[in-house]
Amino acid sequence: MRALLPTWSEWKPAFLAPGTDLLSGLIVALVALPLALGFGISSGLGAAAGLATAIVAGVVAAVFGGSRFQVSGPTGAMTVVLVPIVHEHGASGVLTVGLMAGIVLVALAFAGVGRAVRFMPAPVIEGFTAGIAVVIALQQVPGALGVSGAEGAKVWQSAFDAVRRFVEEPDATAPVTALVVAAVILVGGRFLPKLPFALAAVVAATLVATVFPLDLARIGAIPAGLPAPSLGFLELGDLTGLLLPALAVAALAALESLLSATAADAMAVGTRHNPDRELFGQGLANIAAPLFGGVPATGAIARTAVNVRSGARTRLAALTHAVVLAGIVYLAAGLVADIPIAALAGVLLATTVRMVETASLSAIARASRGDAMVLAVTFVVTVAFDLVTAVVIGIGIALVLAVRAVAREARLHQVPLDESDHLGEEHDLLRDHIVAYRIDGPLFFAAAHRFLLELAEVADVRVVILRMSRVTALDTTGALVLKDAVDKLEHRHITVLMSGLRTDHRQRLATIGALPAGGADAVFSDTGAAIDYARRFLPSARK
Repeated sequence: MRALLPTWSEWKPAFLAPGTDLLSGLIVALVALPLALGFGISSGLGAAAGLATAIVAGVVAAVFGGSRFQVSGPTGAMTVVLVPIVHEHGASGVLTVGLMAGIVLVALAFAGVGRAVRFMPAPVIEGFTAGIAVVIALQQVPGALGVSGAEGAKVWQSAFDAVRRFVEEPDATAPVTALVVAAVILVGGRFLPKLPFALAAVVAATLVATVFPLDLARIGAIPAGLPAPSLGFLELGDLTGLLLPALAVAALAALESLLSATAADAMAVGTRHNPDRELFGQGLANIAAPLFGGVPATGAIARTAVNVRSGARTRLAALTHAVVLAGIVYLAAGLVADIPIAALAGVLLATTVRMVETASLSAIARASRGDAMVLAVTFVVTVAFDLVTAVVIGIGIALVLAVRAVAREARLHQVPLDESDHLGEEHDLLRDHIVAYRIDGPLFFAAAHRFLLELAEVADVRVVILRMSRVTALDTTGALVLKDAVDKLEHRHITVLMSGLRTDHRQRLATIGALPAGGADAVFSDTGAAIDYARRFLPSARK
């Protein structure tokens, strides 16, 4: 427990020299404001929920998280998972799911699961990241076109319905607003990445829409301040029906937060986050946020990247970002209400463009057909169904391909015997009646049966020496198949010897009775000793 709690040493530099962190936190807050509003609306709970999440989760994760640069809040990937929960269970269902997911994350932290993210295949990560970008873009289509009430269970269906309605009654005001905002963010961010172009574009769009009364849907009034903590949403009856959605939210929160923290480590020299503590901090953040009406939160890669690039040094920057957002909520809630929804749609469309790393996608697609397939399948399933299904399927395919590749590396070679100390006539005798096979690589369930087939074809020999020193892994299936092969050879009166057997492999073979009939006398430390044994004590090899 002590390893998961904050310490004075990590906060001391912030109090000694807070200037850089305070400035960085202010910059991140300006970037986070339109994103929090947009993702709150996209989730289905409204702009106020997005702001509450950014503030509450931002504070808790900054204090208890495992990365000093991580900035937490609502994200596009999470909204993709939350939309169907809102449709099926309503707002109370989302709040309950967030609380349950937070408890799961805390449990995962105590279980030490955080380190497992390093095993996530790169094609799966890139595939669902690109898929999420497309889903977020599709979510913005109705707002960008100025269409309300678009129907469809999936985002691509509602996007199609919005396009159909727009074609029937076209109005260029909303799409032009969204495209101009997106263009300003992308172009400005390319040349001056540290400036908050997202906020500037939203402010400009709001002023233009106010000065020139444009027919644009607005966010509407949001509460001035955070609601009092409440447990009323826990009255939702069917908690069992929310278990799977809660596990999906927890899985996504863990994955996205750990990937974001890893990316922050890569951008900042000499830093390394604590993955289990990061899960602990995100868990506490997701327990706290629903109490104030917030949606589930994760570490946000875009805001975290801005934090690092703005010169943040400690956790004070992320904490400052949340405090600034709280000040905006309490002091300027009325101004936020006039922001056009189309402008926020433009912000999120620009975000989706930045999410996709075309160079990485191209490199993975060219690397191998297997990687390209995993990438494509993960991408398609993310867009067509949901993120969790895509990750499960992508990892499953990647594992099958990995096992297949490893199995192909396992080989059985007939190798020449080291006969330098034998006379010429004895050389002929050994070649005629003793054969050695070297097993290279893993001997496990996916590769073992090929060895059985190859060994079963051995003929016209009296002694088979199995050189085992290069066996990298041996599972129970491999041991059983090897036992079957040894039994078949010995049934044909062929003596089987083994050399170079590792201690752990020898114990496994002995446990299931897979050692040769001679037992310990048939196992040798090296091949030379096995040859000497065959020459001296197996006269049948000379017949």
